[in-house]
Amino acid sequence: MLEAGKKVKLRVERQAPFGYFLSDGETDVLLHESEINKEITIGSEVEVFLYHDNQERLAASQLEPFIALDEFGWLEVVDIHPRMGAFLNNGLHKDLLLPADQLPEIKSKWPEPGDRVYVQVEHDKQGRMLAVLGKEDDFVRISKPAPESLFNQDVNGYIYKIIKIGAFLFTEGQHLAFLHRDEATEPLRVGQRIEARVSRVREEDGRLNITMRQRKEVSYSQDAEKIYAYLQERGGRMPYTDKTDPDIIKQKFGISKAAFKRALGKLMKEGRAYQEDGWTILHG
Repeated sequence: MLEAGKKVKLRVERQAPFGYFLSDGETDVLLHESEINKEITIGSEVEVFLYHDNQERLAASQLEPFIALDEFGWLEVVDIHPRMGAFLNNGLHKDLLLPADQLPEIKSKWPEPGDRVYVQVEHDKQGRMLAVLGKEDDFVRISKPAPESLFNQDVNGYIYKIIKIGAFLFTEGQHLAFLHRDEATEPLRVGQRIEARVSRVREEDGRLNITMRQRKEVSYSQDAEKIYAYLQERGGRMPYTDKTDPDIIKQKFGISKAAFKRALGKLMKEGRAYQEDGWTILHG
């Protein structure tokens, strides 16, 4: 019995206006002209990959899929249908469906075109190919422990699972990583590629804890420059100091009171500002 998702050898039976009909002796399938990349002759045997076309008919292709039935691989998202799910490029003219029930309930966490997901090809109840997201055990199987030398280094990778307290990442170095929601600097989605810094290499299993937040020294510098620019815009004076209420600091500068004090301290240490009578003032 012919099944979608597999390579088979079939006999070329006859030509049609839009391709060729192939057969295993019992079932005829169409090899559309757009799916032909090698010479075809009537009566010969050809190796083809079987799939269901847009009319849900079993069809053949000489194109090579990136992954076949029961195989795993990383596929790029090419389109999103809010009801059906995500469509993936599997190397054929017809894209592979990753059903909506495989994706997070919150649609803002769904992948976007250009993202990449790790999936396995399976059959649905009608025997059609569909994609299923890789599970934790699948990632454990292909991962390797991270070396201690990765501590405080930047890593890149793809988010493969999002839970209430954070997201799981598979790095391009094949390491497993966890990003706590407090360490994220933007909304996250499945399939998203991010760059983050390693905050911990777990000794027991070589997994990583990562953060998208900048190193403190970089953050201090950026906050200090923001405050310095604000002072310049106000003629070199502002009625905010390290004694100002935290809510006012948050409203005016978008940072915490602690971050404000660190940045202000940097400006004063560098001799660019000083405080006097409840004001912060630029030097000369």
